Amino acid sequence: MKRWHIRDIILVTIIAIFMGVIFWAIGPVYTILAAALAPAGLQPLANELLLGIWVMAGPLAGFVIRIPGAATLGELLGAVVEMFLGGIWGASTLISGTLQGFGSELGFILTGYKRYGWFTLVLSALTTTIVTFIWDLFRSGYAAYHLPFLLLLFCVRFLSVFIFGGVLTKLINNLLVRAHVLKD
Repeated sequence: MKRWHIRDIILVTIIAIFMGVIFWAIGPVYTILAAALAPAGLQPLANELLLGIWVMAGPLAGFVIRIPGAATLGELLGAVVEMFLGGIWGASTLISGTLQGFGSELGFILTGYKRYGWFTLVLSALTTTIVTFIWDLFRSGYAAYHLPFLLLLFCVRFLSVFIFGGVLTKLINNLLVRAHVLKD
């Protein structure tokens, strides 16, 4: 298994800083989207639609760096950047970042850090969705919702996480390979 080198630490830090700024910038978008969906009783969908963006640092770091702990560290450091920029959730962002990173990391753990393709990205999206959804059952009060609404929230979350943490991660990785920044 690959070990951490200074290049890997610099790369995870660059990913985290870049993604942390994006996380912070999405805060106001979330607020506007939640307010727009609230009259229809669909405010929780704002979180589900945007969650894929908020969890993207984990799968991106894990897929690009390919070292155990990269997904968790990338997501946590991204959360630190968001918090220091004045993100709307403050220090609680660190808890979310840790759980999101761990959820993403589980996908890589389940493949033994040996497979880096679509299967791993789908698995990472699924484990991220499951871990973060369980967290929101308690933290955000999702447990009070009826089963059909919960299924809708779960499916929308998975699609968001897959699009941003899967498809976009794969596209970014392919561009970095083509630019000779990464080996295939």
